[in-house]
Amino acid sequence: MTRTRSRYAPDHGLTTRMVTTMFLIGLLYVVLVGVLLAVLRGAWPIILIFAGGLFIAQFWFSDRIAAFSMGAREVTPEEAPELHGTIDRICALADMPKPRVAIARSDVPNAFATGRGEKSALVCATTGLLRRLEPEELEGVLAHEMSHVAHRDVAVMTIASFLGVLAGIVTRVALWGGLSRNRSSDPVGIAIMLIPLISAVVYCLSFLLTRLLSRYRELSADRAAALLTGRPSALASALTKVSGQMARIPTEDLRKAEPYNAFYFVPAFSSKESLSRLLSSHPTLEQRLDQLARITAELARP
Repeated sequence: MTRTRSRYAPDHGLTTRMVTTMFLIGLLYVVLVGVLLAVLRGAWPIILIFAGGLFIAQFWFSDRIAAFSMGAREVTPEEAPELHGTIDRICALADMPKPRVAIARSDVPNAFATGRGEKSALVCATTGLLRRLEPEELEGVLAHEMSHVAHRDVAVMTIASFLGVLAGIVTRVALWGGLSRNRSSDPVGIAIMLIPLISAVVYCLSFLLTRLLSRYRELSADRAAALLTGRPSALASALTKVSGQMARIPTEDLRKAEPYNAFYFVPAFSSKESLSRLLSSHPTLEQRLDQLARITAELARP
């Protein structure tokens, strides 16, 4: 029997953006592979196998790779009773299956979720987050992360990021391989020179599409978590506290966390001038707090 939808508030705007992003990403993927097939006609079997293999690896293993890279270690209820208890309460509220629970040993106060769906989902909190937050604040943060699982936007982001990875690989191969060996002015030489340019354009477009989706999905997760728990003020308090604590974290730790910002509850930046701030995967703290203030006012109405 098919399980019913969770009690997380549906977000039709998020669904529309996910479908649009996947459609546009698919078009870019077809364009990239089509250009490669047109330019390197004799190597089409290798291209298709390479692209297909990367796609399968990205879809099936990227969540595990990301969790491993961020130091997530699964814990039992005996090892982390408070964390498991909070997850259990959220699952009961949301009427959804319990994900795997993990802890990452890091002083960077953060949390993240990975997985292609509810069955493979993993929710992780860092030791820095667990040490700093009050129980109701932690519940708000974890409800935020579990909304990513319920809305399935974690899986969409995983698939959407694949094209950027592929385009980046093609660019590097063309620049350091064929481009360096073939500088002739014949059609093949010109075509090979165009590959890194086309790949770079595809990478930039893919990057922008995923960033636009990522910013909206964070606002959507904040709203869904606030409505589910009925305590938007607790989530706002957690956001303020975590964002304020980032300035006290050693730069070396922030640099290690920065590549995984798209997964985190709050992005980590190694400097105020970081280019990542301009291309952030998250909305600003002010935007998130303003939305939570509006939700508080909505819930207070008779």
